[in-house]
Amino acid sequence: MRKTLLTLMASVALMCSAQQVTITSTTRLLQDAEPAFYPTLSASGNKLLYSDVDANGLKMLDIDTQQITTVSNLNGAGIDAKWSANGNVYYITSEVNKQDHLVYRTGRRYDLNRKANEVVLEAQHGAVHLETGTAGMAMNGERHTFATSPNRGTSVYTTGSQLVVTVNGKENRYTPVESYAGYLWSSVSPGGDKIAFFAAGTGIIITDLQGKVLAQLGNYEMPCWYNNDYIVAQNATDDGYQFTSSQILLLKADGTFRQELTPSTSMTMQPTSGGGKIVYTTIDGNLTMITIDINE
Repeated sequence: MRKTLLTLMASVALMCSAQQVTITSTTRLLQDAEPAFYPTLSASGNKLLYSDVDANGLKMLDIDTQQITTVSNLNGAGIDAKWSANGNVYYITSEVNKQDHLVYRTGRRYDLNRKANEVVLEAQHGAVHLETGTAGMAMNGERHTFATSPNRGTSVYTTGSQLVVTVNGKENRYTPVESYAGYLWSSVSPGGDKIAFFAAGTGIIITDLQGKVLAQLGNYEMPCWYNNDYIVAQNATDDGYQFTSSQILLLKADGTFRQELTPSTSMTMQPTSGGGKIVYTTIDGNLTMITIDINE
């Protein structure tokens, strides 16, 4: 038994050591523009949403033409903006009500074809969670909700320490790992068969659609799917007041492989991926786009 185990471990080590990732191109984006944060690539990788350091306002860069479009100038628009399956943009804005001094959040949609904004979820007090699916979007508020259609395919969002997974209209809630500070950054894999999310205190978790843990990838943040087998993530450290290091990693979703895409001293963060491209920013708001080749 011990010999078999050692042979298996040696085989896994050999497979991991043989795997190589090469950066094939590096492009600086928005060199003459203001600092950019919270980048979010479209699924095709040809359009990029971004905001300022406080997530106030939301802009869109057409990577092919370099044209910049202002989507919104409203507060909070850039903090969690997402692309829908049909290419529209959904985002949430916030404002303090002058009468009761409470924060109210409004769900909005930007239609790329009409180049127009519209309110899809009226202002309400309390959290509003964006739900992304393989066939649609939803916004889940404490009082009111919005959905692009009853069937959103396979979709996910988090609330507290719950993973809310909907498959073909049936919603289930799971707590795959304990996390008293809650879950963040959930997403469905491109193939629609896995979920990635961040659990505070534990790190990135991969589950199946029934909430069963498939892998724990380490205490990294902001996971996004590069393809159905790989995750791009941020690995940051701090001293309780400010970042001391931050870099971008490529992780295999089964937990067997880890590759640094930027050095820990680079202060690179907030990764996003789409169309075979990876975009990240720096602590100073400098956006960079890279492409990679994975040799397995």
